[in-house]
Amino acid sequence: GMEVPVALATIPAALEASLVDAVRESGTATVVQHGYAHRNYAPPGARNWELGTHRPVAQAVAELVQGRVGLERSFGPRFAAVLVPPWNRIDLHVIERLPEAGFLGLSTFGPRAALRPFPGLVQCNAHVDLIAWRRDRAFIGVEAAIDRLVFHLKSRREGTVDATEATGILTHHLDLDAAGWQFLGDLFARTREHAAATWLDVHAAFGTGSAETPVISARST
Repeated sequence: GMEVPVALATIPAALEASLVDAVRESGTATVVQHGYAHRNYAPPGARNWELGTHRPVAQAVAELVQGRVGLERSFGPRFAAVLVPPWNRIDLHVIERLPEAGFLGLSTFGPRAALRPFPGLVQCNAHVDLIAWRRDRAFIGVEAAIDRLVFHLKSRREGTVDATEATGILTHHLDLDAAGWQFLGDLFARTREHAAATWLDVHAAFGTGSAETPVISARST
């Protein structure tokens, strides 16, 4: 089959030994950090946030450091110090402290506003979510998935978004149904045959000084 690199967004507080074994056996998975416990601190009725200002920022940052150290211990070189905030929400005050907390990268959702939101931190996001969360958590469908992919690629080409940001696909391996997996398989097969498409791993997507223009990347939560 085709070896496509994937970034596995992993919740440190919920880490299971089976994942450590699976990543060790996989040649294509890199682990990134999915918050700390995927816990909501926002008040009832508000949108879910783990990394907001609903509690002291220092507390949120200390948790993130604890999570990073744990993932580094478990995965070694297979871990990249990139933060994926739960629910794709993170307050600017927390982002600002990520470099001192040992993070090199940040990945949220939608076209990035800047390559480096703060010195020492690279942002590279996902742009196409394959799950319709408000509609029965089913796969969005082949047409919708292609439309969203093409829309970001077109926006890059026309310069309405950062053209150097890789087009990121957000999968959810626990929620993806058969149709969703089928789409991914077809997408991998098609892009493999296309000279202009390259799947990047985390290091290429967040790495600095890479001569290669990022084309596309995949992230799974």
